[in-house]
Amino acid sequence: MMSERELGRSGLKISPLAFGGNVFGWSADEATTFALLDECVALGINLVDTADVYSAWVDGNQGGESEALIGRWLKRGGRRDRIVIATKVAKWSKHPGLSPANIQAAAEDSLRRLQTDVIDLYQAHEDDPTVPLEDTLGAFSRLIEQGKVRAIGASNYSAPRLAEALAVAQRHNLPRYETLQPEYNLYDRAGYEDALEPLVREHGLGVISYYSLASGFLSGKYRTEADAGRSAARGAQVVKQYLNARGKRILAALDDVASRQAATVAQVALAWLIARPGITAPIVSATSIPQLRELAAARTLLLSKSDIAALDAASAGS
Repeated sequence: MMSERELGRSGLKISPLAFGGNVFGWSADEATTFALLDECVALGINLVDTADVYSAWVDGNQGGESEALIGRWLKRGGRRDRIVIATKVAKWSKHPGLSPANIQAAAEDSLRRLQTDVIDLYQAHEDDPTVPLEDTLGAFSRLIEQGKVRAIGASNYSAPRLAEALAVAQRHNLPRYETLQPEYNLYDRAGYEDALEPLVREHGLGVISYYSLASGFLSGKYRTEADAGRSAARGAQVVKQYLNARGKRILAALDDVASRQAATVAQVALAWLIARPGITAPIVSATSIPQLRELAAARTLLLSKSDIAALDAASAGS
């Protein structure tokens, strides 16, 4: 069996790759969602990350669609004991922010949609500076006491605010954030590495990184301006953001390592993340079984020190 990693000090153990449920109710319909979740269980990918706001950005959606699909999969016979459910609160217009009343109401709604008794990892989707951290952590504490949440985490927190939250938790004997969910990949490095990485390693937090493949750029599918058309929704933005001298240098290094390892570019980009000290599991999304299987294989791809050094050198700078 694939060796699992502990998520901070939560007691939760997960595969070194997590699945992003942002595609559920967006680019993956119900049948595809059920098939992907079945395959995750079969592959041993046990953390499924979602949020109450997913996927409110889709025309005709209101939010809550991803959680509702996961809930229907569970009711249909999905293996609740084989998955770790992570969801989030704060970014949905129906349940905005991190006030105690909102956290409690949002959690109840998420539990109802997910058709489960407990959320394994409940995350603050973004910081809410209008609410004292003691109040926010107190609300999470009550959910844990009620048996509705097992552990809590933070997403999109700055290093100073995360450090303050950890200090407040210790000072007031409240549950601490056990995890951080930052944007981090081979291209987008500085935002995490400069201040957050030393903090999470010092405190032993679990890290589940998002945009692990830089919106598809690190899969190698965007190499020219013409490739922008490969994804009507994101292609032009990805090309504009990443297809520059540094981006091309990173792709060239990924190509070299992939060739030596007989692996795909995406697998190498994920294996680099998995090998990074302090990273528990990068989050990936897929909309087909073959794509999911390809990405899952990154868990067993062992990069050499020279492979990692070459990728580090190519992606240095900003």
